[in-house]
Amino acid sequence: MGPTTIPRVKICCNESVEEAWLAIRHGASAIGLVSHMPSGPGVITEDAIREIAALVPPGISTFLLTCKQDAAAIIAQQRYCRTNTIQICDRLDMEVYRELRAAMPGIALVQVVHVTGEDSVTEARSVAPHVDAILLDSGNQSLAVKELGGTGRTHDWKLSRKIREGVNVPVFLAGVIKPQNVRYAVDQVAPFAIDICTGVRTDGRLDEQKLSALFRELS
Repeated sequence: MGPTTIPRVKICCNESVEEAWLAIRHGASAIGLVSHMPSGPGVITEDAIREIAALVPPGISTFLLTCKQDAAAIIAQQRYCRTNTIQICDRLDMEVYRELRAAMPGIALVQVVHVTGEDSVTEARSVAPHVDAILLDSGNQSLAVKELGGTGRTHDWKLSRKIREGVNVPVFLAGVIKPQNVRYAVDQVAPFAIDICTGVRTDGRLDEQKLSALFRELS
């Protein structure tokens, strides 16, 4: 898919209704809500995800971040949390995508691809036909304790651009993006959207000054 001049912004790791609304007021078009993960920041209960998602206004995407790999488990989680998008943080068997599509018409599927090398380009191209978007992050599913996001590392943005140029779905770019490097990241990759967690937080809390600085850099 072709480049986007001004990318959309997803603010992830929201822990309360107040944080979600702060992000939205500053211009976020998507809100990330993190369910149980083997590691990483921002995890909240499914009750909290359900509460926040119910209070986000129409037109804003609500992302349920899940590490589940079983179709029935993902479907049950979404039906309880009531988000309009599922961010799949681990790899799935291809049959699972078909099951998700059949069971949840109208719910967007976003697959995370952790950019670790050239194999990630092949992975992104193979999964793209089955999802609505790809999200490029810096985790590692091969570790004893899987890293599925929030690692505090960037990845090779040249590979990210190669993926963006080689798939036919929108690409979200994550991986330690912050006000100081967001313009450079956008120039390098030209993603449809950027995805930010720690880059706009101080001591784990959403920082209004950092949010303002981020959107100034993008304007």
